[in-house]
Amino acid sequence: MKMVSRRKFMGAIGAAPVLPLLARAAGGIQSAGTRVLPLDTPGVDHLDVIVPDVEAAARFYMGVFNTRLHGQPFQGATRYFILLNDLPEGREVGYVAIGAANGRETKIGHFCTSVFNYRRDSAAITESMAEKFAAGGFGTFSGGGGIGGVFSDPDGIEIQFLPAPDVLVGAAVPSDLVEPNQGLVTPRRIDHVVLEVSDLDRAIAYYRILYGPEAGHSHGPDRAWFEFADSRIILEEAPYSYGASPKIAHYCIQVAPFDRGAVADGLAGLGAGILESPDEPDVLRAVDLDGITFELKAV
Repeated sequence: MKMVSRRKFMGAIGAAPVLPLLARAAGGIQSAGTRVLPLDTPGVDHLDVIVPDVEAAARFYMGVFNTRLHGQPFQGATRYFILLNDLPEGREVGYVAIGAANGRETKIGHFCTSVFNYRRDSAAITESMAEKFAAGGFGTFSGGGGIGGVFSDPDGIEIQFLPAPDVLVGAAVPSDLVEPNQGLVTPRRIDHVVLEVSDLDRAIAYYRILYGPEAGHSHGPDRAWFEFADSRIILEEAPYSYGASPKIAHYCIQVAPFDRGAVADGLAGLGAGILESPDEPDVLRAVDLDGITFELKAV
C-alpha cells in the first residue's frame, strides 16, 4: 500500500480521527528475527486537545505557557500548536496541538510516542503488533501502523506513532493570534499522560506489547506506569459508574520552577479551575476553559 506523507496525514487528521494505514511498502518488512517490539521510543512527544473554539483555547494556553504559537490552515479554520520549547532549524520540538471538535466530543484526542527507525520499520511493527495482539487475546488489529497513523487501544484511546525525533508539521507557521512569550510558566516537555482504562490488568498486558515491562505500580488509585527518558504513560482503572468511560484523563507538562501561589492565581485569572492533587502532590493541577484537566510540574 502506498505510504501517506506526514504533511498529508496532518492535513487530513481533522476529517478522520482514525487513519487505518497498514503499510506493506516494498522493502518495509524487516528480515525474520528482527525485534521491533517493544518499541524503541524516546517517549511521549505531543498530544492534541479537541475543542469547540480553537482560538479561545489557543489564547488560554498561551496565557499559561511562556512560548510561541504556530498555526496550520485547515478547511477554512486553523489548527494551533503550543510549542513546548524553542523551535530549532530541524523543527524537533514537543507540542500540544489544538484542533476543532466539529461536533466531536471535547477531549484530549490522542498522544504520540515517536519511534526510532520508524520509516524503515513501520510495516514490520504493524505486522508484529497484529500478531502479538491476537496472541494476547485482544482480537484483530485493524490498522494505524503506517507513517503518521492513529489507532485505538481496546478502550478506544487513540495512539499515534511518528518517526523519532518528532517534528512540528511543516505547514505550521508562526501565528499572530496572540503575543508570544507572555505566559505564566516556561514549558519544557510533556511529563506524562494518564489513561483511564476499563480493566487495569488487561491494559497493562496490552501496553507491555508496545512499551515493554511497566516501571511500577501504586494503589489508591490503582495505577501502573511505563517510563521513558523524560516522560511516562500512566494507566489508571476508571471508576465503574455512570458517566465514567475510558479516556486520556489528563496530561502534565514539565515547566521551569515557578511560584505555586502566584501561578495558581494567574490560572484562576485566565478562567481555569484549580484542582486538588493528593495523588500527585508535586504538581499544580487545573482544568481549562473546556473542562480538560492539565498539570504543571516544576523541573
